[in-house]
Amino acid sequence: MSLTAAVKDELARVRVDRTSSRKAEVSATLRFAGGLHIISGRIVIEAELDNAAAARRIRVAIAEVYGHASDIIVVSGGALRKGNRYVVRVVRDGEALARQTGLLDSRGRPVRGLPPQVVSASVADTVAAWRGAFLAHGSLTEPGRSAALEVTCPGPEAALALVGAARRLGLSAKAREVRGVDRVVVRDGDAIAALLTRMGAHDAVLAWEERRMRREVRGTANRLANFDDANLRRSARAAVAASARVQRAFEILGDEVPEHLVEAGRLRLEHRQASLEELGQLSDPQLTKDAVAGRIRRLLATADKRASDLGIPDTESILTPDMLDL
Repeated sequence: MSLTAAVKDELARVRVDRTSSRKAEVSATLRFAGGLHIISGRIVIEAELDNAAAARRIRVAIAEVYGHASDIIVVSGGALRKGNRYVVRVVRDGEALARQTGLLDSRGRPVRGLPPQVVSASVADTVAAWRGAFLAHGSLTEPGRSAALEVTCPGPEAALALVGAARRLGLSAKAREVRGVDRVVVRDGDAIAALLTRMGAHDAVLAWEERRMRREVRGTANRLANFDDANLRRSARAAVAASARVQRAFEILGDEVPEHLVEAGRLRLEHRQASLEELGQLSDPQLTKDAVAGRIRRLLATADKRASDLGIPDTESILTPDMLDL
C-alpha cells in the first residue's frame, strides 16, 4: 500500500465525536472532492474519492449529521485513471445539503473557498477541515529531497483558505498553480509529521518518519563514504608526490644528508602509499607523524637550498600535473 493510501485508510477510521468537527470535515470533503450539478432542475451533489473507506465515511456523516440519504457509485479505473473511484451522490435534498454545508451561501450562490463557519472555526474544526481536504484530494510522497504533503484544490480561493487553516495550526503551507491546477503544498518534514499527527494518522506518521530517518542515515553514510574516499585519494597522491621529491632530494644531496633525515626519506621511498602516521610506526624507534613530517620537510628544504646554490632544478621540478592535483 502506498503512503497516500495508508494515510487515507487510517484517516477514514478516525473517530470524531464533536458535531462541529464532523460538519467541518464533511464541508471540506464536499468542497475539495465534489461539485454541484443541476439535473432536471434540481441541485445534485457529487463527491468523487479514490478511497472506499473515505467514501463510506462521508456517506455515514451526511446521514448522521445532516439526515440526508446518499448513494455510492463505483467507477472502474481506465487507461488514464488506474484504480476504482467512488462517487458519493446526494440527489434528494441536494440543495438543502449544499446550504447546510456551506457550498451555497444564503442567496444560493456557490461558495468558492471554504465556508465562513469553517474558516473561523476552532482548532479542532480546522484540523477536521484539513482531514476532509486530504481525504478528498490529498497525497503524500516519500521522504527525501522532494517530500511533500499536497492537496489538489478546486480553485485559488479554496487553496488560500486551506493555507490559512494550516497557519491557524502553526504550520507553513504554500499555494501554487501547476499546469492550471491549484495546489496546497507542505514541504517541511517536521510540518508534514505534525500535520499528519494532528489529523489522526499516527501509524502513517511512524511509517513516514521511519522511512525519512532511513533515507537520512543512508544519505549521511554515502556522503561520509564519498568524503573518506576523496580524502584517501588525496592522501595517496600527496604521498606519491612526497616520494618523488625525496628521491630528487637524495639525487641533489648525495651523501651529504644527516642520518636521521636519511631514515625518514628512506621510509617514504619504501612505503610510497603509507600515511605519515604509518611511517612513524615503521620507524625504529617509533616516531610521531609530526616528527616524520618535520624530518621530511627539513630534507626537502635542505635539498632545495642546495639546488638553488648550484643552479639546478629543485625537488618540485620532478612533480607532474597528476601529483599536483591534490
